[in-house]
Amino acid sequence: MASIIEFMQALGRYNFLQSALIAAIMVGIMYGIIGSFIILRGMSLMGDAISHSVLPGVAVAYMLGINLLIGATVFGVIAALLIGFVATNSKLKNDTAIGIVFSAFFALGFILISMAESSTNLHHILFGNVLAVSDKDLISTVIVLAIVVIFVVLLFKELQITSFDEVFAKSYGLNTSIIHYGLMIILTLVTVSALQTVGIILIVAMLITPAATAFLWTNRLAFMLILSSTIGAVASIIGLYLSYTMNWASGPAIVLVAAIIFLLSFIIAPKQGFITKLGVKHVKED
Repeated sequence: MASIIEFMQALGRYNFLQSALIAAIMVGIMYGIIGSFIILRGMSLMGDAISHSVLPGVAVAYMLGINLLIGATVFGVIAALLIGFVATNSKLKNDTAIGIVFSAFFALGFILISMAESSTNLHHILFGNVLAVSDKDLISTVIVLAIVVIFVVLLFKELQITSFDEVFAKSYGLNTSIIHYGLMIILTLVTVSALQTVGIILIVAMLITPAATAFLWTNRLAFMLILSSTIGAVASIIGLYLSYTMNWASGPAIVLVAAIIFLLSFIIAPKQGFITKLGVKHVKED
């Protein structure tokens, strides 16, 4: 296992490692931002559905020779609309509709990708390989990050209101449906930009874990966004180091680091940590 100094020297020597680091940091920031809204709105399962539903779009885009963002965005939006349609026009609950749609889309995507790609490339799509990120991938990630930041800055108040009290938001005159589907489109874009980094299967982990960790430390949305993004970036950097030095798949390495940070926060967070709650419980019993 290479030392940190050796890793830093490799960063200065290899362009592919520099690109991987930049891409990993940007993806970590994006997921920290969007993930915060996803968990506050109780949409973790929807995030899982969208991340899996883009797979057939990726396959179709690859076979047609067009940008993966286009195919994945189309299928992500179709999945979100289809979930809403099934849930609205049947007695099925929302989580049931989500399970049916995303599993069907994922199965279709898996078959299409298997037909279009080699098993090695399929493995990279499913689990990620940030060390193979291209300049084109890097440019796409920069664009998506800019879109995410602009979206959140322009609609911060609307996102905040609809995330904490949708009923009040409707009475206030906000079109919650447009905000919801706008967030789904942004989530789809972020999902595609992270394919090379963490892969489809592990995307939901990066969507939820940094945001959930930040939630343990603060109840202020603005600070939660900053902290979640920082955690996502740090997990991505350390995960990249482990991926490069130990020859691990980048996705699992990044997710594992994020999970360890969550575990530590779950134990020691000052207000919502396990130790704090255990101490409060003992005080009440005494």
